Amino acid sequence: MTETNRAPGGPEAAPLGRRGFLASAALAATAPVAASATAHASGRPAPGGPLVPGRGTVGRLLAVPLRNRRDDWLRSALQVAVGIELSTIPPYLCGWWSIKDRRSRAAQLVRRVLLDEMYHLGVVCNLLAAVGGRPALKSAAPVYPGPLPGGVHPGLTVYLSGLTKAFVHDVMMAVEAPAAPLADRDDDSLSIGLFYEELLRTFRSAAPELSTARQLRERIGEDELVPVGTLDDVEHVIDVIREQGEGTSSSPADAPGDDHVAHYYAFAEIYHGRELREEGGGWQYTGAAVPFPDTRPMARVPAGGWDAPPDEARRLLDSFDGAYARMLESLDTAWADTDANSLTAAVRAMRRLEPPAVELMEMPIPGTSETYGPQFHVPQEVSRRS
Repeated sequence: MTETNRAPGGPEAAPLGRRGFLASAALAATAPVAASATAHASGRPAPGGPLVPGRGTVGRLLAVPLRNRRDDWLRSALQVAVGIELSTIPPYLCGWWSIKDRRSRAAQLVRRVLLDEMYHLGVVCNLLAAVGGRPALKSAAPVYPGPLPGGVHPGLTVYLSGLTKAFVHDVMMAVEAPAAPLADRDDDSLSIGLFYEELLRTFRSAAPELSTARQLRERIGEDELVPVGTLDDVEHVIDVIREQGEGTSSSPADAPGDDHVAHYYAFAEIYHGRELREEGGGWQYTGAAVPFPDTRPMARVPAGGWDAPPDEARRLLDSFDGAYARMLESLDTAWADTDANSLTAAVRAMRRLEPPAVELMEMPIPGTSETYGPQFHVPQEVSRRS
């Protein structure tokens, strides 16, 4: 989806570089969700070792021995990846739309992550097309509240609300948590990063023939979505997804030579109210202030959506959901027909989501101090979860 890399109303300030990361107890002590960015959890398999099946589709896929994973495995796994990447965008959009000052540091951090996630969605759609698959987005539309598709981060419930500290911690940071157990959990070895690591191992092992015929090209934020035609291309784009989400094995920055902090740490800076800084061989949230922004008080969307909203809220919800469905349909068509015009239509549909969303976020829920917000329903469609 085409976007510029400037926040509405002003330029995005460049965060300082963060290098020489040491995965230490200091970081574990300051980050409330993930314990470490580099050390693998005791429950996580060593590279090349046996994988313990987990709950959900991803657990079943990873239980298949590497030697038995072929093109059909890749198509199944990449469709799950489409669902995972798609599922992150609505909650991040709600958080971003709820921020009143789009020039604030917190707004810039959330917006950059959003653009990255849109790029990731385009990448996995291209990868799926490369191995003969057809990305299905409308049928993969997630239901909120609910788990992440495929069973990654088991036990996590993703919900929609305006930006609050609880939402940043319990949803945004939890989704992006590095490949280590969540706090106080011993069985969460299925992070998004681990899933992508296994995808890359399978591409290397299966060495599938890659076709660029149904892939798309588009500028998305600071990234360029381009067709992948070789295994080196595959390795590059999967590494970018992993590094943008959880950092490298030696730094919380999202890539060597890049001054952006990875998604988990970007959200953690909002949560802690300070930028991440290296101190005494470890990393602490003691840098420049990241003030928590003034937000529209969108309430947490309940299971099944809003119950008997007033007529004006219902009109806005229907308008939003219709535009959301059309956006997904355009994305389906874009990759099915290699249609750049449909991708442009999806971009336009996405831009039309914001006005009704913000209007809902300014509409009080009777008897409360909170407001309505978008529920991201797909009209007359039963959304399927892995």
